[in-house]
Amino acid sequence: MTRERLYLFDTTLRDGQQTQGVQFSTAEKRQIATALDALGVDYIEGGWPGANPTDSEFFANAPKTRATMTAFGMTKRVGRSAENDDVLAAVLDAGTPAVCLVGKTHDFHVTTALGVSLEENREAIAASFKHVIAKGREALFDAEHFFDGYRANPDYALSCLRAAYGAGARWIVLCDTNGGTLPSEVGRVVAEVIAAGIPGDRLGIHCHDDTGNAVANSLAAVEAGARQIQGTLNGLGERCGNANLITLIPTLLLKEPFASQLDCGVSTENLSSLVRLSRMLDDILNRVPHRAAPYVGASAFAHKAGLHASAILKNPNTYEHIPPETVGNERIIPMSNQAGQSNLRARLISAGIEVDAGDPRLGRILEIVKEREDQGYAYDSAQASFELVARKELGLLPVFFEVKRYRVTVERRKNKYDRMVSLSEAVVVVKIGEQKMLSVSESMDETGTDHGPVNALSKALAKDLGPYQGVIDDLRLVDFKVRITQGGIEAVTRVIIDSEDSQGRRWSTVGVSANIVDASFEALLDAINWKLIRDIGAPV
Repeated sequence: MTRERLYLFDTTLRDGQQTQGVQFSTAEKRQIATALDALGVDYIEGGWPGANPTDSEFFANAPKTRATMTAFGMTKRVGRSAENDDVLAAVLDAGTPAVCLVGKTHDFHVTTALGVSLEENREAIAASFKHVIAKGREALFDAEHFFDGYRANPDYALSCLRAAYGAGARWIVLCDTNGGTLPSEVGRVVAEVIAAGIPGDRLGIHCHDDTGNAVANSLAAVEAGARQIQGTLNGLGERCGNANLITLIPTLLLKEPFASQLDCGVSTENLSSLVRLSRMLDDILNRVPHRAAPYVGASAFAHKAGLHASAILKNPNTYEHIPPETVGNERIIPMSNQAGQSNLRARLISAGIEVDAGDPRLGRILEIVKEREDQGYAYDSAQASFELVARKELGLLPVFFEVKRYRVTVERRKNKYDRMVSLSEAVVVVKIGEQKMLSVSESMDETGTDHGPVNALSKALAKDLGPYQGVIDDLRLVDFKVRITQGGIEAVTRVIIDSEDSQGRRWSTVGVSANIVDASFEALLDAINWKLIRDIGAPV
């Protein structure tokens, strides 16, 4: 069977930037565009030239990509020619090989929002695309509100598509702009549009996630014959977001009927970078990755139930729909007070530790886990800390350094502007071999902002670890969660810290104490020790 080409159009830098609270810098847009190109998408929509300084600067210095760089804009305004529309001119002046223009296809929006006649709107669409084609650009028509428009007045909505198609537009993109259409209707309408004369290999789909169906709607459109999918990384987009390419791409490559019938341009080798790409975007946005995200979430291949873990040991296919490494993820067997020996052995194996079934130390590790969870620890959310507990009981926990003491102070004082400010400072003394080292750090940054005692403690602890410093230089904390597990005057605080390094590894550690700083310090120590074990194995 001949495989058909399916094209991937990424709009993270344009539609994704319309997410509440998201504003990419030019450097960040370049970083994302380069990563998208390496993944293998076909089109990268860089933004709207002239709409804001960042987008204009990006197009002026856009990275060279294999993917087709695309500028976004709107069809010409009624009452002026395409040649004399300054908004359209700004889009063309960006110099991109492709241009995507949005135009109305719903009669209600034409007469109400634009305040023009249906015929004037249709003529503006045709004239705009004739002008773009005359400039030698590949053209895409973003048919705004198409599904709502088709439901209200199918003849007019189709006539707008034909106007763009007849003027030479390469792609006619059907937009579920309000995100309210469901998969069955999307599939039916796409099929009817093809039957009405717009070929499937000229049709695209652009879905929003207001009903949680953007991915399903996109797949329904492809099954009906559309051959371009538009979406964003991690489902960014206004309101509830856009179709998530991080979910769509592995589905298209690995699931039938798509895998055997379509070629979407992303190689299986590049597919393994998906987790890293998803987390890169979260890092740029300073967001915590969604643990339950399909394919790439930290919990996507986590098996907590003992029955599941036992089966996974025999054959991963029992409870996994794909091998996690296919998308760059990993299997996790969480430990908790519900765990049995099957979970425990599976978790140890994943950490590279082989222990025979029936070894009495397994029972002791389970007892320790249950005792500690009664004290407030949570090892199902802190796999790295669990591994250290198990290694200690098995006699496999190396001692890289010893903390002799630490001190944290927080001072409130007036600055030179007579304003009260805080300053946190930490002192940590560690012993490596026979050598003691003292490190002092403040948590105040160059802007004069105090980031608190835990930040000061983290900086002091990682400031000088002698022969191990090069190993931990790329360690950084990406999330910090605090919970009070018991109330009243005997409150116990649990701190869970997520850490990451330059290899893209991510791990979680836990600390528990009546003192939040002490709980944080315990989690910080575990984070460093876990990385040292992973990178060098044994003390120098």
